[in-house]
Amino acid sequence: MKKEVAIGIDIGGTNTIYGIIDREGNTLSEGMIPTKDYGEIEVFLAALNEKVRLALRKLNNKVSVEGIGIGAPMGNIIKGTIENAVNLPWQGIIPLVDLFRQYTNLQVIVTNDANAAAVGEMVYGGAKGMKNFIVITLGTGLGSGIVVDGKLLIGENGMAGEIGHTMIRPGASNRECACGRKGCLETYVSVSGIKRTFFKILADSIADSELRNVNFNNLTGRMIYNAAKKGDVIAKTAFDHTGEMLGFKLADVVASFNPEAIFLFGGLSLAEEFIFEPTKKALEEHLMDHYKGKVSLLPSKIDSQKAAVLGASALVWNQKENT
Repeated sequence: MKKEVAIGIDIGGTNTIYGIIDREGNTLSEGMIPTKDYGEIEVFLAALNEKVRLALRKLNNKVSVEGIGIGAPMGNIIKGTIENAVNLPWQGIIPLVDLFRQYTNLQVIVTNDANAAAVGEMVYGGAKGMKNFIVITLGTGLGSGIVVDGKLLIGENGMAGEIGHTMIRPGASNRECACGRKGCLETYVSVSGIKRTFFKILADSIADSELRNVNFNNLTGRMIYNAAKKGDVIAKTAFDHTGEMLGFKLADVVASFNPEAIFLFGGLSLAEEFIFEPTKKALEEHLMDHYKGKVSLLPSKIDSQKAAVLGASALVWNQKENT
């Protein structure tokens, strides 16, 4: 009997990673093509399709492909499109699912990377058996995938759950966001956000820091984390401020969705206690009494190196279980 598998694809601004994944989350084959090398979406899809077909042939027809899941910036699960993704080579609205149909009769599902992460957590990770939970992705920006009553929250136009673009500090004097507004949560809580916070604290302090001579473009979240581990006061304070803002906002999110757990995923979540402890403290402080002590704040249980592809493949299994 052939093993049932799903094809997971993660389209990133630099590279696109694909994998052939079984129901247990085992990767049978994987590969990559450089997204940035393809200025035309049609040429990109032709190259990607050829790579995936070659990988399937190497498995000697011992698998049955049940569908294709795709995670992409600004992926719209209702329309099957990528819509105005600023970090991809192709501009405007890309009818990704329609374009894929020239290569396959399989079901193709596309969504944004945060939604894919949430489904991946539910199918393969720490949210197995949970019906109500939220995944917060802390990368260059802040994404969120929300599951309510066992189903991914999609919304009327496929764009629900943009917690990163809710305001933490409304007002004209606050940080500009790529979305065009000011004061969005992701301008404070993300890798780019903590860099901005770090430099603000650095400018207002005369305390020593091993990162004082590093310029903004060269600074990374990992560098701030490593400095904090060594006792760098400014780095530690930057994490404290970031966690406080995230916890404050998550208290509002809990009041709206009443989740069993909130999972933190992505680069900034790897800072472990430096992000989890201030976030948990602020969350509990600002929760309504009814919710206090009832919401778990947890790290993702998905392998961070394969999370994007696993999340994309999980879209297929989740769809099959709900149809």
